[in-house]
Amino acid sequence: MLPHPYDTMANGFNYQGVSMKQEPGWEPKLLGFLCRWCSYAGADLAGTSRKKYPANIRIIKVPCSSRVDSLLIIKALRLGFDGVLVSGCHPGECHYQTGNYRARRRIAITKKYLEYLGIEPQRLQASWVSASEGGKFTKVVTDVTQGLKEIGPNQLFERKRDGTKTKAGSKSTARARQG
Repeated sequence: MLPHPYDTMANGFNYQGVSMKQEPGWEPKLLGFLCRWCSYAGADLAGTSRKKYPANIRIIKVPCSSRVDSLLIIKALRLGFDGVLVSGCHPGECHYQTGNYRARRRIAITKKYLEYLGIEPQRLQASWVSASEGGKFTKVVTDVTQGLKEIGPNQLFERKRDGTKTKAGSKSTARARQG
């Protein structure tokens, strides 16, 4: 079956072949879905201004933050990313009028769904960064990366030595039942 033409993961951004195992100097892997109008321009401004932020973010430019589907977020976590950042225009300033409001609702629902699956909802973060806020973008990426360091690596979909997958949420679900 051919991949859908708008499936970002199928069109060249598939990390299945890359080893994302924890190493002694483990750093979290963060996937950022950035709105092309504001957040991506803010990231570009941060780069051209030579602002320092963690290099462990991989950026995908999307037309609008509302185009980030819940399945893309779950697939990113399943592929081994430790966290996902969805960033768009400030509410009320979307180039598609209500796109960021839709994104905000979708992220809230996705966080509840992640919790239901036994995945820490803190692995999904949202931010609103305009094109002129390069400094804010660096702060957001630094804060999200620091939060992921506190949570620890994403081991929810790790493969066992015999090649079978572990049960989704087995460690987190056990922790939730104890506390």
